[in-house]
Amino acid sequence: MKKAYIALADGFEEAEFTLPYDILLRAGVAVHTVSTGNSREVRSAHGLCLVADTLLADTDLADGQLLFLPGGMPGSENLSKSEALATWIRHYADCGKWLAAICAAPLVYGRMGLLEGRSATCYPGFENELTGARPLPQTVVRDGQFITGCGPGAGFAMGHALAEVLTDKATADAVLRQMMFGVYE
Repeated sequence: MKKAYIALADGFEEAEFTLPYDILLRAGVAVHTVSTGNSREVRSAHGLCLVADTLLADTDLADGQLLFLPGGMPGSENLSKSEALATWIRHYADCGKWLAAICAAPLVYGRMGLLEGRSATCYPGFENELTGARPLPQTVVRDGQFITGCGPGAGFAMGHALAEVLTDKATADAVLRQMMFGVYE
């Protein structure tokens, strides 16, 4: 079974976490939430309290195939400040594993220089944080092992993209149909 880790920091955006998390679970992916702080309790940008499965300091992420960073503010800045998270991001990058981020969170990869020469998207106004990247005004952008999304409204598209790379397109499509996404359009 494929495994994905979702790194959470205080100030994360709820929709950017919840939709991809739910879609991955429905696709049969083992999803684990990891708090980058000192407590398993993580507060969202709008005050929702979530209890992560574990602390990053207590977790070995080596068995995962994907590391996903929900955005939001100040969540993205808080993710960017975590040296332990940066170590795992470098490990995933070096191993060719999937790295995904949405909204403002692609700034974490951008500041690390990992998006150099790649296409990426983010929440409008954060393009200057994508050091060396080619920012695109798209909902979701996949370039190599990186998948980036533009904001809260991209939750379904991001979840679909993550499920597709960890399972297959048919499974990802089936999950969205089961969730009634786009059925009546």
